[in-house]
Amino acid sequence: MISKLHTTTKEDYTRMVKEREGKSPMAKNLLLSFLIGGGICTLGQLLIVLYETLGFEKQMASTLCSVSLVFLSCLFTGLGLFPLLAKHAGAGTLVPITGFANSMTAPAMEYRCEGLITGIGVKMFTIAGPVIVYGTVASVVYGVIYWVTTVL
Repeated sequence: MISKLHTTTKEDYTRMVKEREGKSPMAKNLLLSFLIGGGICTLGQLLIVLYETLGFEKQMASTLCSVSLVFLSCLFTGLGLFPLLAKHAGAGTLVPITGFANSMTAPAMEYRCEGLITGIGVKMFTIAGPVIVYGTVASVVYGVIYWVTTVL
């Protein structure tokens, strides 16, 4: 005798999800996101001040700050600390430069055993490729809008 397969309806699935999902402590999550994201930005500002104090001009100090934040983000990702921070900070770690550096480093760490090209190279840019493409397209669109509104 052939048994009848049970199919889950959309309503059954929605009910099962609601039964198993926990309540999200939104106020706590927002506060942690704000504090940790703000802390990352404050660290960036402190780095700029430090580099200016060391004698670098404003633009070079800002560049060195960006390089430092990318380095720290990659280092923390490699040491397994960035995911722990992101677990508590949520969107606070998505400050663009640190989040992007993490999105490049994490797949490289995960797939390094597959080789330099087919592991690290492919997986890094599989994740970061869309960010680079859409970032480039957005900058062109914004540049054209800026040019049209200021030149014409």
